[in-house]
Amino acid sequence: MKIKQKTATYKEVISMPRPEHKLPQKQWPIMAAIGRIAGKADLRDASFEYEKIDMDKAGDGPWLVLMNHSSFIDLEMIFHLLKGKPFNIVCTSDGLVGKEWVMRKVGCIPTQKFVTDLTLISDLKYTIENNNCSVVLYPEASYSFDGTATPLPRRMGVLFKKLGVPVVMITTYGAFTRDPLYNNLQNRKVKVKATMECLFSKDDLKDMHTLEMDEVLDKAFSFDYFRWQLENKVRTDEPFRADGLNRILYKCPHCMNEGNTEGKGIIWRCNDCGAEYEMDVYGSLKNKNGDSKFTHIPDWYAWEREQVRIEIQNGSYSLETDTDIGMIVDFRSLYMVGSGKLRHDRNGFVLEGCGGELHYEQKPLHCYSLYSDYYWYEIGDIICIGDKDCLYYCFTKKKDIVAKARLATEEMYKIIKEERKLTAKKTLS
Repeated sequence: MKIKQKTATYKEVISMPRPEHKLPQKQWPIMAAIGRIAGKADLRDASFEYEKIDMDKAGDGPWLVLMNHSSFIDLEMIFHLLKGKPFNIVCTSDGLVGKEWVMRKVGCIPTQKFVTDLTLISDLKYTIENNNCSVVLYPEASYSFDGTATPLPRRMGVLFKKLGVPVVMITTYGAFTRDPLYNNLQNRKVKVKATMECLFSKDDLKDMHTLEMDEVLDKAFSFDYFRWQLENKVRTDEPFRADGLNRILYKCPHCMNEGNTEGKGIIWRCNDCGAEYEMDVYGSLKNKNGDSKFTHIPDWYAWEREQVRIEIQNGSYSLETDTDIGMIVDFRSLYMVGSGKLRHDRNGFVLEGCGGELHYEQKPLHCYSLYSDYYWYEIGDIICIGDKDCLYYCFTKKKDIVAKARLATEEMYKIIKEERKLTAKKTLS
């Protein structure tokens, strides 16, 4: 998928009028039919099948539909699973760029990832109460990097009670394995299936505490698709299965160096110390030249997270990269405004560029996670920061820092929150 681009100056873009908020539109049936037709080939190639669990408790709708986010086929599954039921889908605002009219007729409700959006809840209520449509929401907000759940917003139970409709959970199996984000949109021959389950009925919403709901939700989003692949002996014997693996396994556990690893074919390699791991057909790793520090990719990724946390705590964490800068301020285009430098440390993000005209700072408590992506709209790896008025898409020049920046953002947020709670307790005592 591509995105419309235009070259402009920073001054031109920052002075552009912002679009007025629009209420969600009821999905056009013809657009839903086109969506099903468009995804039919992918679902057929993936031998898609599904199972419904306790859906009698959900009634006829409308529902709040939650889904884990693995790859583009998630959206194609939605059109199939909700056939005959009108729905709106919450999507990232960049998905409407250059095609706002058609995407709104499909039923899209645009929002900005990891940016406070005070109108979103009212949009959801309007969709359910006025349009009598279900709402599809990806609470993780971003694709998984390592096949495990990304952090969820807290107190989702408050939202469930506010909307007052049954909550349905769609869990996918095989979607990540078929098309992991790091692998440059190269599909593998993997069967995909899904379960569609009523997570909370209307009675549950009345009887359960919001904290109980968060616990149920956390359990529903506890998955490990590399482990699922291994345990179910799901083969991926494509010769490109390790392509791009360096994007998530950016730190070598042998020499501890970063940013000089390479995933190519079926091999992950550190170009500093020469360590080589082969990725087998079940997604496991084996060191070709010695002991394997890790065999399970999410364990390696979790170790990198812990290493980032140590850096933040001892004050050594810092990332800096040259970057090309894109801006989105409306739904007309991605505006490429020039180049600059992006820095990230304990104080948050600082973006400077465009001949000194651009200076943007984002503090660590801005959000609990970061919008970062690989091969974004087939352009390149990005880190996105910004606020409700403007989003800055930073196409990083430094190799393989996108995953580390997301990990650091998440850990920094937790550390500062923990420190503030401890300070508050000491003050009270």
